[in-house]
Amino acid sequence: MFPSILLLLFVLWFAALGLSPYDRGDWLLENLLVIAAVPVLVRTYPRFRFTNGVYLGLFVLFCLHEIGAHYTYSLVPYDAWLRDAFGFELTSLFGWKRNHYDRLVHFLYGLLVTPALWQVLEHFASPRGAWRWLLPATAMFGHSTLYELMEFAAAVVFGGALGTAYLGTQGDVWDAQKDMTLACLGTVLALVGIAVRERRRV
Repeated sequence: MFPSILLLLFVLWFAALGLSPYDRGDWLLENLLVIAAVPVLVRTYPRFRFTNGVYLGLFVLFCLHEIGAHYTYSLVPYDAWLRDAFGFELTSLFGWKRNHYDRLVHFLYGLLVTPALWQVLEHFASPRGAWRWLLPATAMFGHSTLYELMEFAAAVVFGGALGTAYLGTQGDVWDAQKDMTLACLGTVLALVGIAVRERRRV
């Protein structure tokens, strides 16, 4: 029941943010993985179910991703939202030179997807010893690298304004490395959390 409610809420969120995105081409590119992933989650639900906590984490990640897809990640107006709500801007507070919304989502990708991968491996592969930690860690590190390569390939293929919007480097030559580092950090923190939970169960 809970996953079904999350699915309905996400479909409504997806539709609302897809009505008039800032850049339709970028929105389509950003949502290719979402359009592939959500049906897989729905189709496999009768045979394999994640915990409600994992579904909630994926829901949060997908919803935040849709905000990035709607505005393009480099233009998400979080500073304007914070200024209107609380009277301050993160960019001014920390002296940032770029929009960091993409950094947040890369970190959350590692943090929120890792528990799902953990449960898949526990169910289908059941690794033992150090492999319980190494397999999800290396798989997530690999996912992050593949995604950056996919972004690079899309930017090369489409080029121009669309390629620039999708790549979202904002002039940072180390953008891909920083994105991967944050995703890896999220993965490590997720695995630490899982380890603490597992220890408490013993």
